[in-house]
Amino acid sequence: MKTIQVATTVNGDGAEFVCGHDETLLDALRNRLGLTGAKEGCGTGDCGACSVRLDDRLVCSCLVLAVEAEGARIDTIEGLAQGETLHPLQQSFIDLAALQCGICTPGILVAAKALLDRNPEPTDTEIRYWLAGNLCRCTGYDKIVRAVQDAAAKMRSA
Repeated sequence: MKTIQVATTVNGDGAEFVCGHDETLLDALRNRLGLTGAKEGCGTGDCGACSVRLDDRLVCSCLVLAVEAEGARIDTIEGLAQGETLHPLQQSFIDLAALQCGICTPGILVAAKALLDRNPEPTDTEIRYWLAGNLCRCTGYDKIVRAVQDAAAKMRSA
């Protein structure tokens, strides 16, 4: 199998890996770079558990080829916190019990961060619309929406 060297930026740091031409970005993140936050829930882009940002676009990493990351900037759940300091979204999810099993949580947090970067004051409807590509089988969505609203308020007042 032919392999390809990919140079990219992940969570602000330069990264290089070698992958097969048909390897997904999700597999490269997990198996080549050791970033296991993004989860494979469905492998078809329907659940959002593998959501990452690729050059500021929210994508399902199970649907993107790893070679497409060449020269790109990737943001994953691992880059959300600043050292030991949790991002307000992470803290709000903990404080408001907006997670249970945790499979969907990384993708939802990445998607919510993308939303708040674009719209720091979203309505509940906008949050639900934005997170429609992220499925949760445990919590329902009310606590998730409340946690995003709580984080948005904290971020606005900071």
